[in-house]
Amino acid sequence: MEFIWFLIVGALSGWLAGQFWKGSGFGLVGNLVVGILGGILGGWLAGKLGIFGNGLIYRILVSAGGAWVLLYLISLVKKSE
Repeated sequence: MEFIWFLIVGALSGWLAGQFWKGSGFGLVGNLVVGILGGILGGWLAGKLGIFGNGLIYRILVSAGGAWVLLYLISLVKKSE
């Protein structure tokens, strides 16, 4: 059941990050991948910055923040090509 919640939070946070970033994201599957990777990145960054919390809203915000950072890094790579 945790894995299903992880996918739902990843998809939601990927969609949310795509809405705040230029464009509308990468579609459903792309947003899911960006959200999951962003959740991992966001969780790591939050731990390094000493930001801890619990709950669904915290997970979504951290995951969306990580997805936003990931989208920023992807845009830097695309600009260099």
